[in-house]
Amino acid sequence: MTVRVGLGYDVHRFVKGRKLFLGGVEIPYTYGLEGHSDADAVLHSLCDAIIGALAKGDIGEHFPNTDPKYKDIQSTKLLEKVIALMKEERFSIGNIDLMILAQEPQIKQFKQKMVETIAGICGVDTTSVNVKATTNEGMGFVGRKEGVACYATVSLRPEDTMTEKRGGR
Repeated sequence: MTVRVGLGYDVHRFVKGRKLFLGGVEIPYTYGLEGHSDADAVLHSLCDAIIGALAKGDIGEHFPNTDPKYKDIQSTKLLEKVIALMKEERFSIGNIDLMILAQEPQIKQFKQKMVETIAGICGVDTTSVNVKATTNEGMGFVGRKEGVACYATVSLRPEDTMTEKRGGR
C-alpha cells in the first residue's frame, strides 16, 4: 500500500471588520483575517496539504481568488469540496496534523472544537486529527500580532479496491 503525504501552509493578515475563523470555528477576537473567502488559514493549509498529497496542484488553482463564487465562502465548504476530490481519487485520510502560529488570540480553548469540526468534515475519527498552537515568541509578523499562519501535514492511503472486488470481505 502506498501512503501519500501532503504539506500545506497558509497565512493571512489581521483586519478590522471581519470575524475570525480558524479550523472551522468562530473565535471571538478584535480582528478577523483578510482574504477572498473567510480566510480560515487552518482549513486553507489543510486543503493545500490534501491537494498536494493527491498531486493535484494547490488551493489557488482549485479555488482562485479571482472567482466571485468563492467571495466570502466559508472555508468549511472548500474543505468539503477537497474531500470530495480525494474520494473521487479513491483515497482516504490516515491522519491530519496542524500547527497554528498565533501570538494572539490564544487557541487552547478552541482546539478540541477544531478537531471535532475537521474530523466531521473529513469523515474521520477525532483521534486522526491533531491541532497544536504556538506563538512566535514576539518575533516576525506573527509575533507582532499582524496575522496568523498554519502548517498542515496529512497522510492519505488508497482505498482498498481488492476488498470491493471480493464483495466486501
